[in-house]
This record gives sequence, C-alpha cells and structure tokens, in this order.
Amino acid sequence: MKADLRELARLSDSLSYIYIERAIIERDTNSLVIIRENDRVPIPVSSLTVLMLGPGTSITHAAISIIAENGCLVLWCGEHNVRFYAYGIGETRSGERLLRQAKYHQDSDLHLKVIKRMYGLRFPNISLEGMDLKTMRGIEGVRVREMYSMFAKLYNVKWFGREYDLYDMAKGSRINQALSVANSCLYGLCHSVIVSLGYSPTLGFIHTGRMVSFVYDIADLYKMDTVVPAAFKTIGAGKSTDINRDVRIACREMFKDKKLLKRIAKDIAFLFDDQKEIPLDPATSL
Repeated sequence: MKADLRELARLSDSLSYIYIERAIIERDTNSLVIIRENDRVPIPVSSLTVLMLGPGTSITHAAISIIAENGCLVLWCGEHNVRFYAYGIGETRSGERLLRQAKYHQDSDLHLKVIKRMYGLRFPNISLEGMDLKTMRGIEGVRVREMYSMFAKLYNVKWFGREYDLYDMAKGSRINQALSVANSCLYGLCHSVIVSLGYSPTLGFIHTGRMVSFVYDIADLYKMDTVVPAAFKTIGAGKSTDINRDVRIACREMFKDKKLLKRIAKDIAFLFDDQKEIPLDPATSL
C-alpha cells in the first residue's frame, strides 16, 4: 500500500503563504504565473501552502486545478487579509488533527488542560494551579488592561479604553480604529494556519459559540506581543494619514520579525500534544 504524502501537512517543506491582490493568476504548465500589466511573475505552486487572494484578483479554472493537485489552500480575503471570506481545500487530507482537537474539546479534563496551556503561554509568570476558567479570565482582564495602559504610555497615545462599533469602526478613536485593523490582520493569519493544518476554526476552548472561536483563542496568544504594540506605535508616531494601510504594513513587519507563523504552528501542536507538527516558514506577499 502506497503512503499518502498528504496524510499530514509538512508545512516546513513549503512557503508559508503568498498574498496577491489586483492581478490575474493563470496556470503555466505545472506552476502559476501572476500577471500585472506587463509583468509576469512565476510561482512554484508545489512549494506553496496557502494562496491568499485579495481585492481585484482573478484566477482561472486551470490555475485552481493545479493548486488543488498540489494541496495548496486558497483563501479569498479582504485587502492584506484583513477580512476572511472563504477558503478552499487545505494541504492535509487527514482528519487526525481535527479528531484530536474534538477529543480535547469534549473531554472536560483535556479541555481545561488546553485552557491552562493557553493562559500559560500568555502569562508564564503566573501559577494557574487550582484555578478555574472564571478566575483565569479575571486575571486576563486585569493583565490586558495593564498592558494597554503600558503601551499607551510607551508610545504617548491617549487611551480611554477599548471601544469600537463593529458596524462603523470610523466612529472610534484613531487608536481604537488601529487596534481593530490590527486584530483583523491577526485573525486572518491565525485562521489561515488553523485551516491549513487541518484543525477546526470553530472548536474553541476559551471562546465558544462562534464559527471562528478557535481563531480568537489562538489570536489572543499573540495580540500583546504583535498587533497591539504595532497599532500603538503607528498611532504614536503621529505620521499616519491612512490608518488601515499603515497598520497593516506594521503588522506584516511584526509578523515577520516575530516569526509568527512558526510560533502558531508550534504552539497549536503543544496545546494538543501533537508530535507530528513541523512549523511554518516565513511569509511572502506580492
């Protein structure tokens, strides 16, 4: 019996992802070609894990065919992956990781174990022994408020708390607008990794009841280390005339500097005692 090379995705053997916008994507023999005006950029699809399609992107049927054959995940998203709309099939053909996630989700002891590991990654200096979820959430709330205030002071930004209108973010202060954009960038990235690895974005442990509960769980592990300081630093510089664009650029650089894709893959494996995970490589954007 031949081994299924797509049984479990070995993401370290591939590029992490490529984000493309305002271009035409066609198939060129066994690879992709990105077309913008007179430029044609070849992409070796066999070494690609996630292809993110931003605004103004058109892709041919033949291109989708070769992408699927090579086990690459396709995501349709907003500009710079700030909004996540839909996705195609990912690299892994195995349900092993989803079943493992479901097992840890349904077993009360394992569920609490995952929660404590999540909080342990965020607050390594606090002993969580004997704490229930309510107590851990209380500690989280205090720590998060303290860190917001710390970044506000560090980057000289006026801060009156996290407030925003989900349907009209322009109503919020500049820093709250920046934080909303930054969080969206992180959610999109985490969603991409979760789906690529074969986990469910829905089966959350701290967050529950949403189709992206696990995305929120994972994103919370990195907010204070990446997108929150990126947002405060951007606003504190006082030079931003386009908050959306400037914050996205700052987040992208932060993700690269922190090697976030590798961390996400490694940390999810740790949460579920998954010994087969190989971390992702750094990101690419076109």
